[in-house]
Amino acid sequence: MAYLTLFPGGTVAPCSRFWHTRTQQGTLPAPGADEAPAHWRFAGMRDAAGLDPVEIYEYLVRARGPILERVGALSDADYTREFPFGERTIRNTLAHVAAAEWAYNRRLRGEPVPPMAQRPFNRFYETGFTPLRQAWGELVEETRRTLQGIEDWSRPVDYLAAAGGGQPRVRIRTTTGGIATQLVLHEVHHRAQVMVMLRHLGAPVESLDYSILMFAREEEAGP
Repeated sequence: MAYLTLFPGGTVAPCSRFWHTRTQQGTLPAPGADEAPAHWRFAGMRDAAGLDPVEIYEYLVRARGPILERVGALSDADYTREFPFGERTIRNTLAHVAAAEWAYNRRLRGEPVPPMAQRPFNRFYETGFTPLRQAWGELVEETRRTLQGIEDWSRPVDYLAAAGGGQPRVRIRTTTGGIATQLVLHEVHHRAQVMVMLRHLGAPVESLDYSILMFAREEEAGP
């Protein structure tokens, strides 16, 4: 698994080796530590122009709209058509993304996340698109409230995650800023897969760039 380390002074570097070394040395912070180490901090995210997680999430919701419109026009056969990559179908991919957002909400609030089989969004792997779209719309309001309620983006987040395949569970250590970043980038990653699927189905979605959807634009006269 690859990580990025933000060192004091803003230097960013791959840290899989760093993580392994710190683990071997026993110098990673203990679970529940009061303060995240400097290289994990997202201090000042909301103070830095353009790095407000709440605003970035609004972009995510805005970019999600055209994709959901296209998906809503698909037949059930195309909604569940299999492709040789990712989560295999548009239905599986969207259900996976929404389920992850539901779980990240709880990580951000410090609430327990139940086992996979008990999570409410799992049922949408077996339903049509309309119920998922409705539930996801309701989740948007919950996510907004969660993000707006975060006052410290450097607060440590520590939890155990199932590795799957009978492997031992994995201890995850990050910050609220890290969880918010994962929430956004996780969807961007899978959104790209859905866009490829839609293009193969003859229903392309384009022009979802952040600058197009979020930058203020004003026409000016003249050449």
